Amino acid sequence: MAVGGMIGGGIFSTLGVVISVAGEWAWLSFLIGGVVALASGHSYSTLTRQFDEPGGSYTFLQEIGWHRAARITVWALLIGYIFTVSVYAVTFGSYAAYVFGAPEWVKLASGIVAIAVLAGINLIGAHEATVLEKVAVWGKLAILLGLAVFGLAHWNPQQLVLDRDQPVGLGGALVGMGVVFMAYEGFQLLSYDYDEMVHPSRTIRIAMPAAIVVTTLTYIMVALGAVMLAGAPAIVRHEEVALAVAGREALGVAGFVAVSIAATFSAGSAINATIFATARLAEHAASEGAMPTLFARKDEDGVPWFGTLVISGAAMVLTLVGGIQALVEGGSFVFLTIFALVNIIAWHRGTGPRWIALVGLIGSLAGATMLVLYLVGAVGNAVTAPTLALHFGSII
Repeated sequence: MAVGGMIGGGIFSTLGVVISVAGEWAWLSFLIGGVVALASGHSYSTLTRQFDEPGGSYTFLQEIGWHRAARITVWALLIGYIFTVSVYAVTFGSYAAYVFGAPEWVKLASGIVAIAVLAGINLIGAHEATVLEKVAVWGKLAILLGLAVFGLAHWNPQQLVLDRDQPVGLGGALVGMGVVFMAYEGFQLLSYDYDEMVHPSRTIRIAMPAAIVVTTLTYIMVALGAVMLAGAPAIVRHEEVALAVAGREALGVAGFVAVSIAATFSAGSAINATIFATARLAEHAASEGAMPTLFARKDEDGVPWFGTLVISGAAMVLTLVGGIQALVEGGSFVFLTIFALVNIIAWHRGTGPRWIALVGLIGSLAGATMLVLYLVGAVGNAVTAPTLALHFGSII
C-alpha cells in the first residue's frame, strides 16, 4: 500500500514537472525529498506505535490535546488526498489515451472510469483492495527498474540538461523537491490502516522506512535512466506521458506499450491505496465527532462507504477541471505542511532521536517555502544559489 501510494503519484505523474523546475538536478530533488520523507516516516512510525491506534497526524493532535488543530488537519488531509487521487486519474487517462492516440475527452473519461472502478473494488472490501495492490506494485516496479537500468547503461549526462542557455543551479533541486513532494505522501497511508494489520506495531516499524527507501531509489534511478533515453526537453514536452516516450526510445513499440501498461497499473494502484486509506481516516475522525457523522457510516463488511463515495466523487470533478501541474503543486503544499506539524509533535514528545524529527521539520518547511516562492514567481526554472540568496535577502 505504501509503495503503491507513493510511486503511483510519483515518477509517472511528476517526472516532467520536476525536470521543468530542477533541470539536470531532478534526481537530487528526489533524493532530498526521500531524506525528508524518511525522517518524517520515522516520526509517523514512532508516534503511531506510541499511541497504538490509527489516524496518523489527526490522532497525534487529538492525543496531545490540540483538538481544534486536529479537526482542521483532517479536513486539510481530505482535500490533499482528493488532489492526489485526481493526479493519479489524470495520469491513468493520459497514458491510456496516448497508447491509442485518442482525443482529450478519452483521457478525461478514462481517468473518471478508473476512479469509479477502483472505488467499487474498495466498496467490496479490504482483501480485494490489497490483492490488487500486490499485483500492481510488483509489476510496475519490475518495468520501472528495467527501464532505469537500460537508460543507465546508455550513460549520457548531456541528456539531463533541459536548456543549455539557462543552466539550473543546485538551488533548483530544493525548489524541485517542494514542487514534487506529493510523490512521497503515500507512506503515511499505513498509519490509517493500523488496525487492519497483522502485528501492527512490528509491521509499521519495518514497512514504512522500507517503502520510502525502495521508492526513493526507484525515483532516482528512473530520473537518471529514463531521461538519458529520451532527453530532458522531450520529457518536459510530454510531461503527462513522459515515461512512455522514454520506453519507446529504449525498446521501440514494446517498450512504449510496457511502460504505458505499468503507468496505468501504477496510477490505478495509487487510486486504490489512497481511497482505501483516506476513507478509513475520515471514518475514524467522524466516529470521534471531528467530521460529520455520515463519514462514520459503514456497510455490513465494515467498509466506510460514504467516505469512499465522497472522496471518489470529488476527485472525479477535479480530474475534469485541474491541470496536472496545479494538482501536483497543491497536493505537495498540503503534505509538506502536515509533515512539518508531525515532526514538531515527534520532536516535542521525544519519540526517538530528536535530530531525526528536526531533519524532517527543516526539510518540510524548506520545501514548502520554496514551493510558495516558486508559485509567486520569486524563484523560477533557472535557480542558482546567489539568486536564492538575493530573493531571501529582499524578503527579509
